[in-house]
This record gives sequence, C-alpha cells and structure tokens, in this order.
Amino acid sequence: MEDYLTFSYRDRIGVIVVLALVLVVYLLPLLFTSRKKDFPVLQGTVLSDMIDSLDTRTKTKDPGQPSFQHPDYSNRQDMAGELFPFDPNTLSPEGWKRLGLPSKTILTITHFCSKGGKFNSPEDLLKIWGLSRIFYERVKQFIQIQPSSSKNPHLTNSAIPLFVKPHLIRSLVNINDADTTLLISLPGIGSKLASRIVNFREKLGGFYSLEQVGEIYGLQDSAFQKIKPLLQVAGQVKKFHLNMASKEEFKLHPYFRWNLANAIVEFRNQHGNFENLEALRNIPLVDSVTFLKITPYLDLK
Repeated sequence: MEDYLTFSYRDRIGVIVVLALVLVVYLLPLLFTSRKKDFPVLQGTVLSDMIDSLDTRTKTKDPGQPSFQHPDYSNRQDMAGELFPFDPNTLSPEGWKRLGLPSKTILTITHFCSKGGKFNSPEDLLKIWGLSRIFYERVKQFIQIQPSSSKNPHLTNSAIPLFVKPHLIRSLVNINDADTTLLISLPGIGSKLASRIVNFREKLGGFYSLEQVGEIYGLQDSAFQKIKPLLQVAGQVKKFHLNMASKEEFKLHPYFRWNLANAIVEFRNQHGNFENLEALRNIPLVDSVTFLKITPYLDLK
C-alpha cells in the first residue's frame, strides 16, 4: 500500500515539471498579445478618399440623428419642377422633365410605355424603378388618367384589330373534302384536331355519317355537338371488294382489326366467296353494330 500512495523524488520532480508546462502554455498567448495596430492606408488611393468622405459625413452629422437612415431627397432634382395636370400614359419625355423627373427615370418610363405598359392608377407610378416616393407624393394630386377610348379587347393602342378566329360559317362544310384551313375555322377546332380529322378521313376512305366525326381522338363531345350543325357529308367513300381484299388490305382500315380481318378472309377461304353482304353475319365476330359499321366500306362488284 505504501508503494502506491507515496511518490518518489523522481515522481515529484516530474509532476512539478508537467504543472509548470501547463502553466506556461496557458499564459503564453497573454504574453505575446500586442495592441492592434491600425491598417496602413496610402494617401491618394480610392480607399483613402472613401474614408475621408465617411469621416466628413460623420463629423457634420447631427449627434441626435440615427446612424442608418434613408438619404435626404430634399435637394434632389425630382423635388423641383413645374406642377401641372398630366396623364402618365400620354405624357411626353419633355413633360416628365418639366415635372422635375431625372433623365434615367424618364427613359425607364418611355421604355415601359413603348412595350405596351399602361398606368391604370396613380399608384402604378411607384412601380417604376428609380421613381422616388417624394416625387410621387408631390405630383399625385395632379395625375389625371384618362379612361381608354376603346372597349374592344381585340384592339391595340394603334386601333389595329388583332387576328380573331372566325366562328361564323356561311355555308355547311363538307367533311369529306374540307382541308385543315377550313376545318380550323370551325369553333373549337385547332390545328391538331384539324390534322386528326383529315388523317382519320384518309384512313377510313371518307365519312359516310357525321357521327363518325365524334370518334376522332381528342375531340370532346361538347365541341363535336357545337360543330355538327355546321357539317355535311357528301361524296362517295372508298370501298373494299369483299371477295378479293387480302388481310393486309383490311387491316389498313380503322374498322377492321387483325382479328376481324383474319376472320373474314378465313371464312371466305372455307366457305367460298360471299354472295351478299348479309353473309357476314355468319361470322361470330360480326355483330349487328359491327355489321352496320363496316358494310358501307364493302362491295361485291
């Protein structure tokens, strides 16, 4: 026990040395700390001019004034100028200059108006970059915005009518020979739908009923019901020879899918040529709806 609880002379010297080192490390930063020296600034440089300007402002500032505040606009150009009633939408650059507005702000307003911008209320002036509230408060009681003379939303400031898509069709449109330009004139029909109508018509070989137009992808029923009174069906449709057409020819038609085309050709190969169109009803895949749908495109001649 005595060996563990007592220190030898060597141990005591070691402990003293360690404590001394700890004390030196702790006090070392305090011994080498020196007073902060001012950063040297060369005279005649931009930095020295800025410091001199800041010192001048600090010395001339009212001691009771806050350190940070908005600049004083009392001596600005926009505090001077002639006051008169004006409309900011029609006022010329010379008029803005008479009011005391700086040239840069006048250019901003001129650019804003040239791009079609318009002041609808006096407060809209505050949206102009560079226009101070001091100027606005001085002139706001003289602002007189005239109402627009044109109530037609399709007229520009120069009174030139914009393009308006015609919706009135003087005569019925034959859906079997109308091109995309004529179809676009129909209400609710854009370029994409017009192209789909033409493509579907070419694949069908022509429309035999107006109801077929309602099958076009993307054409909503409300739009179809709107244009239906403006359409008519005239002309012949392209027909297949029922006893001579191949499976590949049938499959090119939207109404003859592969299974139906295959069934028709296989039935014809097993039972011989069709004597009439009614014989198609003997094929299981040809129900009453399908029969009425495909027979206008079939012929035995």
